[in-house]
Amino acid sequence: MADTVIKSPVRWLAANPIWGFIVLIFVFFSFANPYFFALQNFQNILVQTSTIGLIALGMTLVMINGNIDLSVGAVVALAASLCVDIQGWEMFADWGNWAIAPGVIAALIAGTALGALNGFIVWKTGVDAFIVTLGAMLGVRGLVFVYTKEQSFFAMNFAFSDFGSSNMGPLPTLAVLFLVCTAAVYFLLARTVHGRNTYAVGGNRSAAVNAGIRVGPHMLINFMIVGFFAALAGVTLSSQMGAATPNLGTNYELWVITSVVLGGTKLNGGAGTILGTLGGVLAIGILRNGMNLMQVPAFYVLVILGTILIAVLLLDKQLNRKGKEELRV
Repeated sequence: MADTVIKSPVRWLAANPIWGFIVLIFVFFSFANPYFFALQNFQNILVQTSTIGLIALGMTLVMINGNIDLSVGAVVALAASLCVDIQGWEMFADWGNWAIAPGVIAALIAGTALGALNGFIVWKTGVDAFIVTLGAMLGVRGLVFVYTKEQSFFAMNFAFSDFGSSNMGPLPTLAVLFLVCTAAVYFLLARTVHGRNTYAVGGNRSAAVNAGIRVGPHMLINFMIVGFFAALAGVTLSSQMGAATPNLGTNYELWVITSVVLGGTKLNGGAGTILGTLGGVLAIGILRNGMNLMQVPAFYVLVILGTILIAVLLLDKQLNRKGKEELRV
């Protein structure tokens, strides 16, 4: 019994190495900078990672399916612009704080609709999701610049910007929202038929079709989910800033994909967990925060993360190759 208790954490860490990495960098930065261990700094890390984290939740589902969505950064910018602009329309001038609602609703609908469009095109045309969403990324970003006329929008309703800086007890509200969404998607992936089908479709699409899974509609739903979360991230980010700019969300798709892959989700689909993605998001957040406290130039963070990502992919490929060789024997 005692051996089982001792071995189980070791086995868990072996299956989720990202959390071991988090412990290592957490200990390192705790000694490297006296301000890292402050409660306010932990709050900052949670807030800073919540935006990328929300998108990563949806991206995990899409990538387990064997697809990818490169348009999420552009969707963040569009959702933020719609949210901030619409709540300032003259028709909502007498609505008070309720004027925030139509802006948020429009932003979430737009993100979900764009995700549905991506999924529908992938489903009906059979074109690779990388190409479809690359085109969507360029098109939506251009649409944002047209809509905003290359200008920034500023939230005139202070209740909106206050939400982005508010707390629920010791935790920032945006962090609580992220953790609640994490729990919801964890349940969806681990405890529902849709979650089981997500792994089945990503693991072997032909077998999933033969098993009676409607692969096309299933993938479309996951694209809608990532579109919704990208829009929600745009809303929360604009509430945090009190503004929206047409360049908002630039390179977010790269940060999100890096987080998901570091968390153990395979690029070719069929494997991944929400707990792993949470670890990937926190690892990047802690690295960026810790190196910032140490006054390390930002581009060094990119170099380090790029190196880590390549190392993870090479290790994963080697392990898969060894596994296949063992199966052949």
